[in-house]
Parts: sequence; C-alpha cells; structure tokens
Amino acid sequence: MKIRSQVGMVLNLDKCIGCHTCSVTCKNVWTSREGVEYAWFNNVETKPGQGFPTDWENQEKYKGGWIRKINGKLQPRMGNRAMLLGKIFANPHLPGIDDYYEPFDFDYQNLHTAPEGSKSQPIARPRSLITGERMAKIEKGPNWEDDLGGEFDKLAKDKNFDNIQKAMYSQFENTFMMYLPRLCEHCLNPACVATCPSGAIYKREEDGIVLIDQDKCRGWRMCITGCPYKKIYFNWKSGKSEKCIFCYPRIEAGQPTVCSETCVGRIRYLGVLLYDADAIERAASTENEKDLYQRQLEVFLDPNDPKVIEQAIKDGIPLSVIEAAQQSPVYKMAMEWKLALPLHPEYRTLPMVWYVPPLSPIQSAADAGELGSNGILPNVESLRIPVQYLANLLTAGDTKPVLRALKRMLAMRHYKRAETVDGKVDTRALEEVGLTEAQAQEMYRYLAIANYEDRFVVPSSHRELAREAFPEKNGCGFTFGDGCHGSDTKFNLFNSRRIDAIDVTSKTEPHP
Repeated sequence: MKIRSQVGMVLNLDKCIGCHTCSVTCKNVWTSREGVEYAWFNNVETKPGQGFPTDWENQEKYKGGWIRKINGKLQPRMGNRAMLLGKIFANPHLPGIDDYYEPFDFDYQNLHTAPEGSKSQPIARPRSLITGERMAKIEKGPNWEDDLGGEFDKLAKDKNFDNIQKAMYSQFENTFMMYLPRLCEHCLNPACVATCPSGAIYKREEDGIVLIDQDKCRGWRMCITGCPYKKIYFNWKSGKSEKCIFCYPRIEAGQPTVCSETCVGRIRYLGVLLYDADAIERAASTENEKDLYQRQLEVFLDPNDPKVIEQAIKDGIPLSVIEAAQQSPVYKMAMEWKLALPLHPEYRTLPMVWYVPPLSPIQSAADAGELGSNGILPNVESLRIPVQYLANLLTAGDTKPVLRALKRMLAMRHYKRAETVDGKVDTRALEEVGLTEAQAQEMYRYLAIANYEDRFVVPSSHRELAREAFPEKNGCGFTFGDGCHGSDTKFNLFNSRRIDAIDVTSKTEPHP
C-alpha cells in the first residue's frame, strides 16, 4: 500500500443557481489572454444539452478516456502507441473551433466615433477575436444552451438520454433542467497524461493536481482528444495546451480555488482525500462499468484509521495533511454519507471532482402532493428529473447510488422540517435510509448552512521539504510558458524559444 493525498472537490448541484459567477471569475484570472479567448477552464452547462464543446460526452466521436481490453489491461480509447503516432500530424478526433465557438467582441468604439448627424444610429457589431474581422452572425457561445436554450431536437442529442424514452420530455409539462458546473477532474488515472507524446503532463504527488509543463509541451494536442471531459484547450498564440490548474498557487497557501471562493450558492467543497496509489490500476480495470463507482470508493482510505495514519507518515504525508483529511468535507460527502458521486466513471479516469445530485425540483413536486408516497418518503423513482438520467451522468447507469443519495437528502429535510416546524423529533425517515440523528445534523450544517470553514479544509503546502529552495527564491514565478518577460516570445522551427541575433552592423560610440 502506497498512500498519497489529493485535494478533491464536491459540487452540490442541489444549490447551484446557474449564475456563472465561477466561470466569469475563473475567466478573468486565468484565460483573459490572447490565444485562449475561447477557453473556459470552468463553465456551467444546462442539462439536458450537448454541452461545451458540442457533444463532448460522445466518446465514439472524440475517443476520450480509457477502454478495457480483453486481457483486462487498460488502453487509451484513441489507441496504442503506434496508433497515436499515426495520428500525431492529423488527428481526426480533435474538436474544432466550431465545436467550441468563435470568440468575439463588439465594436464599442464605433459608438463613440460615429459622426454626428448620421441618418442611421451607430451600432456595435461583433468582431472575431481570432481573425479580427467583422462577423455577419454569432453562431455559438460558451453557454449557448443556457436555461434550455434551443430546440429539443438538439437537446435530445445529450448522451445521458441513453436508455430513456426521451420523446416524452419534449412536451412542456414534462421538461426538466439542471445546472452542471464543469472543470478539470484532476483524475487519479488521467488519460491526458498517457496520451501526451512529449510527456509534458504530470500529476503532483503532494496534492494530486494535474498540470501541463509549458516548457515541455510541443502542441501535439493529443491530450485534448485523450481527455474525455474536454477540459484541455490549445493556445493558438503560444502553441501550447493549457488546462485548469486548480488554482494551485492558492491551494499551496491553504486558500480555496477562485471558483470556490466566489461561488454565490456555496455549492463547492474542498478537502483532502488519502488514497492507495497501488489500487488505482485494479480499480480502473474493473470489468463492469457499473462497479467503477464502488471500486473507486475502495481506493480511498479512512484518515482516522491508526494503520492508515502510520503508513501515511512512513510515505511522507505531513501531519497537517492527515489532520485536514480527517476534517475533509469531501470525505464526509463521498465516503461517510454517500451523497457525492463521480462524473462519468465509465471513462475509467477515476475523477476527483464529484457531484451531489439535485433534489430541489423533486422536493417541490413532493410538497405539492403530485407524487405517490412510499411510506415516510416520496417515491423518488417517479420524480421530475429522471433517476436514470442522473445515473447515466454520475454512476455509469447504476440507479442504486443515485436513489440512496436522493433519499438521504429527502430524509434529512424531513427530519429538520419536523424539528423546526412541528417542534418534535421524527427519526422514521432517517431510519429508513440508514442515517443517525448526529449524521443528519451534520449533513444539515454542511449542506444548508455551509460555513466557510466547513466547506474549505485545505492545508498549506510544505515548501520546507523542497530541495534547493534558495536558488528558486529569485527565479521566475507563474508563467504561461513564454518566459518571465511577457507573452511575445517568438519560437523557432523546433518550437523552442528563438534567440534573437545581435545586430553587429550598428556602430556604437566607445565608452569614455
């Protein structure tokens, strides 16, 4: 057993209001630069829908993630090394700019410089941020399907409608929607790392964050295809790939990510998870896709187990990280309460950004008396958001974990409503779903109140363990792969920095 630690995230979809604050703040901090105008490290999608980029969940088209071969070994869906090499100069599975959107701005200056007395009112026309030319029509945007925008024929192409009679959901009275914030999953078994020909992508040992070495990246873009979540973007200005860095400068300082810090609905939770690195391959190679969720749970370790603590210390895990893991809200939601679920575990990447399925539309329908009652709790199998849809999204089609999570949240609400409204203690619902009163009270504190110190338990990094820290003190800080001096670095034929020649023809006056 080799113990490692990772900073994971849980998003409570039950509270997401679709305000896009996380997307805007992330955009302002990390991708408001030339070359990545179209890139959104964090975006909020409305489900059902094809998402961003279009149809990103269709791995038959994009070939992302892993597949299990007949011999039980894993292989990138793109193919083996020879197949990757054959596609290195012409990748047919790469999303184009039209699958994202052509970034644009508007000629606002025209509103100020238009001549007086003009017979027509000046307007601000859209202009492409790639070509600089005016656009006749805006064809797409990063949140083009926001709030069920568009006709149902396009929304119905959502891969999560598999095994569901989706025709009935085209009727207005049967429509449903939910918000799905997405970012890099910082997987335990990242396919992007395996498909990078340059070896530029790596996973940090101390916190599990997956990063791209901008000095090693050569812009082959195989990682874009390899990532099944399509959260790696190509910077056409620098010729490098970029992705969500999980705000690692903030994580190292013990602070939450920008998207978590600015979340209006308090839906994001950050915490440390201890896991067995030796169990990753066995878990990802599970034959039945529906068992992948349970196998990933078995990879995580109990931070309160004395044997785990002893082994973690031997493996170099600092005590502050172990203590943070013991207080981790991510561990509570994923392991203790079984509320949080992974996004598309069938990709076999073992993602580390998990989601609590939404309950709000369910509870409102139950309160209205529109649902049949199953004892104390309403019959969650016949709710507005299809359970099978949530299962296709979060548990590879297995409805049992989704039903358990929904029932437990309903039971917690039933218990707290009886306590605050009726002034009595009613534990019947809790007993039905296997929860104690102490667990229900703690769930209420974490899910409903969601105090800052409960949501974010992030230990600061131990830089005293780094080697040769003194030479790094005056070194270059965070860059985008173009040196310490700016973003206008020129590249030579071999994609390395060009050393400008010294002009020896100019004469200089001798120094007196």
